[in-house]
Amino acid sequence: MNSLKKLTSKTLFLPLFCMILVLLINVIKSPDFFSIAVKNGVLYGRLVDILNRGSEIAILAVGQTLVVAVSAGTDISVGSVMSLSACGCCMLLAGYGVNSTTELAVPMIVGMLFGVLLGGVCGTFNGFLVSKLKIQPMVATLILFTAARAIGLLLCDNQITYIRYEPYKYLGNFIPGIPIPTAIFVTIAVIAVISLLLKKTSLGLYIQSVGINSRAARISGISSSKICFLCYLICGLCSGIAGIVASSRIYSADSNNIGLNYELDAILAVALGGNSLGGGKFNLAGSIIGAYTIQAITTTLLAMGVSTDQAPVIKAIIVVIIVVVQAPVFKAWMETRSARRLAARVAETTDEKEMAEK
Repeated sequence: MNSLKKLTSKTLFLPLFCMILVLLINVIKSPDFFSIAVKNGVLYGRLVDILNRGSEIAILAVGQTLVVAVSAGTDISVGSVMSLSACGCCMLLAGYGVNSTTELAVPMIVGMLFGVLLGGVCGTFNGFLVSKLKIQPMVATLILFTAARAIGLLLCDNQITYIRYEPYKYLGNFIPGIPIPTAIFVTIAVIAVISLLLKKTSLGLYIQSVGINSRAARISGISSSKICFLCYLICGLCSGIAGIVASSRIYSADSNNIGLNYELDAILAVALGGNSLGGGKFNLAGSIIGAYTIQAITTTLLAMGVSTDQAPVIKAIIVVIIVVVQAPVFKAWMETRSARRLAARVAETTDEKEMAEK
């Protein structure tokens, strides 16, 4: 009983339980849901698809977690910044005004780095508004939420730019000879780098300190504005990386559709991971689990034949249930209820003993 209580009290228990429950529901509809096969030298299966398709949301969730923890606010521009980064990369690779190319104008690595750099510039802009000008995070990031896609469209000369260069497709699909989708490796690399940065330096402690009480952190010698600025910069870089991966999947820059509504999924992933949107203490692993839970829900609905028009409604209902289950008020109510049941059982046992003695 004590071991079960310890297990359920773990921070990651509910996020993991919710994700596993979503996955197990698929077994009812498709008994072969967990099966993985090799076709044409690559891995195929619903689990592989969830890990692959959830990569962009997971990368965004990493940056969004830091932003929420440090500023008690959300960056609603990450989806638009994804689009801008993809457009900047493809524009540089194809050349301005070229809507389709099989030969690159610059080396591929240069174009990709430029796209990630654009994401960093956007993160720098958001960080300056929030950390230096003290503008509320949602209001500050609303600027790029509105403008970034339009800027990307201008970079691509108001058209979809196609990069029909085979190696460019590898990042969002498969590298020849490697059966695992490349996007999964990219996601692992991003998570590993940020995790090492948080654990091997004092950054994680500083972020939590600033998020809990920025004034107290500043008095203790921590530069609150610099920590906040750095978190927004990291979030921008994550958006840039996610944008390049998304562009590589479709080997083009579609300013209107890349990253569309991904900012909502990124914020939701943080919440589903058990992190407080009020800032302070955070758990990066929880956000990653939340991101793949969202993708698992989407994959489940598609597997069950739910239309794309109806899917958001059902998805919203499922998410509401998961969020309520993880809410502190609900947890406190369940604990109180359990305590009352235990007290009632103890009272019954005592009464029975007294009656037996008489």
